[in-house]
Amino acid sequence: MTCFMCNLDSDKIVAANDLAVAFRDSFPVSPGHTLVITRRHAKTWFEATRDEQVAVLDLINEVKSFLDDEFHPDGFNVGFNAGEAAGQTIPHLHVHVIPRFVGDVDDPTGGVRLVVPDKGNYRRPGFVPSSVKTDLD
Repeated sequence: MTCFMCNLDSDKIVAANDLAVAFRDSFPVSPGHTLVITRRHAKTWFEATRDEQVAVLDLINEVKSFLDDEFHPDGFNVGFNAGEAAGQTIPHLHVHVIPRFVGDVDDPTGGVRLVVPDKGNYRRPGFVPSSVKTDLD
């Protein structure tokens, strides 16, 4: 099976270094949602070399800077899924850089903990936040 992330069109790339590239997510959860991937095919973070991990982290900082300039978010969620049980659907390491905006959900408490929705907000057990439609949509 061909990995589309290994064969990105160069016009999709918004930032790059020797070991990693960044491009906008095809199914963004917020304006500017960007993915940072290794150039070499590595299935998960844990299969990437230390140098590749550092290159990805460096590029995350670069992406954050241009997202700040373009979208002026109020915060970020940054993370990856490693393995099918964690929700990984594309078997190539990719780190999500997701700009967040005040009011984009009714209660963002829990952040990345919301991967298990009803356990994410430890202040409100069982509460699952809903998206709030904004002018950014």
